[in-house]
Amino acid sequence: MTTLAPYASHPDRSRGRLHPEPGGEMRGPRDMFQRDRDRIIHSIAFRRLRHKTQVFVSPDGDHFRVRLTHSLEVAQIGRTTARTLGLNEDLTEALCLAHDIGHPPFGHAGEDALEALLDDHGGFDHNAHTLRTLMLLESPYPLFRGLNLSWEMLEGLAKHNGPVDHPGWAMQEVDALFPLDLTSHASLEAQLAAIADDIAYDNHDIDDGLRAGLLSLDDLLTVPLVRRCWEGVRARYPDIPSDRLLRELVREQIGVMANDLIAATRANIAASGVETADDVRILGRTLVCFSPELAAQERELKRFMYASLYHHPSQLAAANRARVIVTDLFRAYQSNPRLLPEEWRNFCPAAEPQRSRHIADFIAGMTDRYAEKCHSDIFGELALS
Repeated sequence: MTTLAPYASHPDRSRGRLHPEPGGEMRGPRDMFQRDRDRIIHSIAFRRLRHKTQVFVSPDGDHFRVRLTHSLEVAQIGRTTARTLGLNEDLTEALCLAHDIGHPPFGHAGEDALEALLDDHGGFDHNAHTLRTLMLLESPYPLFRGLNLSWEMLEGLAKHNGPVDHPGWAMQEVDALFPLDLTSHASLEAQLAAIADDIAYDNHDIDDGLRAGLLSLDDLLTVPLVRRCWEGVRARYPDIPSDRLLRELVREQIGVMANDLIAATRANIAASGVETADDVRILGRTLVCFSPELAAQERELKRFMYASLYHHPSQLAAANRARVIVTDLFRAYQSNPRLLPEEWRNFCPAAEPQRSRHIADFIAGMTDRYAEKCHSDIFGELALS
């Protein structure tokens, strides 16, 4: 068992859960954060990530990543890095597994559509919707709404990208229910989950982009970080054909980024003087990060990926189709709530903004393929041609 550093999140020092649970915190030999992780894994919202877009909308190939496989890869990077740094592996893993639960169908295209549709009703933000889903919408327990996750888990999901100085309506709602100290920094585990997400999608999106034929190795080698890692791979395997080394390139980059992260974070923690998790929260800056040199190289890689993959013409066409589906569904349900399934129709508010937010909750929970089916049921197959 890994010994936790003093500045890690310790389960026996947790601020607890919103709702007391009869029978105490233990159901089997699990602590607070282990139970959080297991509640995420067993949730319906987590299972739905299997059919939600990561990069490619409703991908034709079985080998492309979706939100579920992406979340598992983020968790692997986060968990092993947490162990090396003496942080809480279970809390880190739980945060990594849950961080994308609030994404609607079709990834960022679906989110953009819902944000525009809710513009007059407070907007839509996938991060806040993660908390809304886990605290209010998914309710498997008989005595309370939500999964009743620990304060540290909810705080980490709210603030893993930094303090929330201007929370939207959804974040305000959950914060009023269980105050999360939104203007402070989050735990080191939450900071690590955020950067593990970056490491995962920076590199695995390269793998998927190459597999789809939207990226070429020659173009990738114009990025200094990629070129440096490729030179290291070729030096180790000079006689292996290049097409056999592409996945080795991805592994090399993950290793380079993870090792830099570990070294830079250790130095930051030592220089900061933090001794407890609460010291981390009040410090006023992020401690888990890349070195300045690698951070600059990673930003350059992101710029390349946006220009070459995320904004590729085929991707933009798929995103436009996705926005049509989400927009059509929202307007159909808004004008005729009888189109909603019974369990959603029976609780659809009559007044705004609650009505539109309720409809957005339903759509945001859809998988890509369910959204496409609902659209086809209402509008027919030819509506998107």
